Amino acid sequence: MYNYTIMQWLFFFYFYCFFGWCFESAYVSIKKRKPVNRGFMRGPFLPLYGTGGIMMLLVSMPFQDNVVLVYIAGCVGATVLEYVTGVVMEALFKVRYWDYSKNKFNFQGHICLGSSLAWGFLTVFMTEWLHKPVERFVLSIPEGVLTVVTLILTAGIWADFALSFKAALDLQDVLVKMEKAKEEMQRIQKRLDVLIALTNEDITNRRDELTESVLQKKEEWSENIKAELGELKEKYGKIVENREHISTLRDFFQRDLIRSNPSMSSVHFKEALEELKKRVDERKK
Repeated sequence: MYNYTIMQWLFFFYFYCFFGWCFESAYVSIKKRKPVNRGFMRGPFLPLYGTGGIMMLLVSMPFQDNVVLVYIAGCVGATVLEYVTGVVMEALFKVRYWDYSKNKFNFQGHICLGSSLAWGFLTVFMTEWLHKPVERFVLSIPEGVLTVVTLILTAGIWADFALSFKAALDLQDVLVKMEKAKEEMQRIQKRLDVLIALTNEDITNRRDELTESVLQKKEEWSENIKAELGELKEKYGKIVENREHISTLRDFFQRDLIRSNPSMSSVHFKEALEELKKRVDERKK
């Protein structure tokens, strides 16, 4: 059984946040062949791994003498955690920070069989090998020193989390505005196409068949269409300019959030998100 104080539990949480960041950043950096500061936060911490680490310790406690049951408990517990976290984050930010849709045996893109099996192995590795030396190290730290260090980490990490959370909400707002602008542009474009088709209609061949009053109404109608065309083109230009302005990310945290999550995807704002990714890459170059 793990009998730790609150400060010790907190320190373990931060340690596994850091360990997860090291593991994830190294994996993604190797895969992308370039350094990637992985994660939701800007600092070297991944809360999902910290939460997962604590969860693994808790679910494995009743089965510490049975490696198979520890493995199964880790698979189930971590998979539930990953699914709930993925669903909540997508509901909040309209963006998926990981997506297993292309993996075999996935469920809604939030979890997949391969990931679940890997969580089980990681649980065994952590409880059997990793946590024991970490535990000895933490228990060797004087209580006063551990408390000070943990409180400093708490202040820094929560400040980072607050800024990252705000950046994610702002990014969602940018995506929503870009999508609305795109829909308005499409609506105006359709109307423009209809009006252009009408103004290009050749009525000269039918002029002999039309009365003078009907011709006069046709000319007035044509003038009205031209006026509406001018207004729509001006409005379209303003929307394009506004959309360009919206899609130019000036906030460091928003840009870094996109760089740190190259596999980020969105069901609702796919095109807008891809456009932002492209802009961030171009700006980096």
